[in-house]
Amino acid sequence: MTALRLPFILMLAGVLGLAGCSVHQPVSLYQLDSGSPVAPAQSAGMAVLLGPVTVADYLQRETLLQRQPDGSLQASTDGRWAGSLSSDIDQLLLRQVAGRLDSQRVVLAPATLGFTPDVQVLLTITRLDSGESQPAILDAQWRLIDRRGQVRDNRIIHLQEQHAGGTAAQVQAQGVLLQRLAEQLSVALKPLANQPPIAEAPKKSAAKPVAPATEQEKQPKIPMASPIRTDMEVFRF
Repeated sequence: MTALRLPFILMLAGVLGLAGCSVHQPVSLYQLDSGSPVAPAQSAGMAVLLGPVTVADYLQRETLLQRQPDGSLQASTDGRWAGSLSSDIDQLLLRQVAGRLDSQRVVLAPATLGFTPDVQVLLTITRLDSGESQPAILDAQWRLIDRRGQVRDNRIIHLQEQHAGGTAAQVQAQGVLLQRLAEQLSVALKPLANQPPIAEAPKKSAAKPVAPATEQEKQPKIPMASPIRTDMEVFRF
């Protein structure tokens, strides 16, 4: 009886082992491709404050979402983001914009104390996704604020990129879309590099202190009598 049970137990252990391997298969981790941005050489280039960069709520997770033909989103079963997607977007845009402007003075918001930007970029990304049979799509909007606090440019962006269908190809296509966004943003920023300096308001001269009145000046002045020449000498006050 024991001999008959042994093959069955071995077979059951093998099935469970295969099931365990299938459940614990490693999941691939992905990061956005920032391309090959040129390292900026100018330490005194255009000063740009990049951000805040607002990313849609559904993108603020490690799950890599797949767009379905009906427009719905499903979590990928074979991959996820390696960390924060929002942080990847910030770093990609920072490197791309700094390289295209050739400026070391491109920083992410919030700015450090003492940094005065020529332009601040307010960027909102409302969509960045793709699917096995759906192209990669990026929807965004930016506003450019000059040093006087005036809006110099307001633009809504829609970009689309085809891919081969696999998860790696989709992530690569999304990175290409962000690179194209950085390219268009850099083109819009360059004309704002030569802004005239803000004229300083003329300083008001300090009011001269009023000297305190002397004791003689404090006393009421009595009008001097002037003589009127008539037959009689009369004094009028």
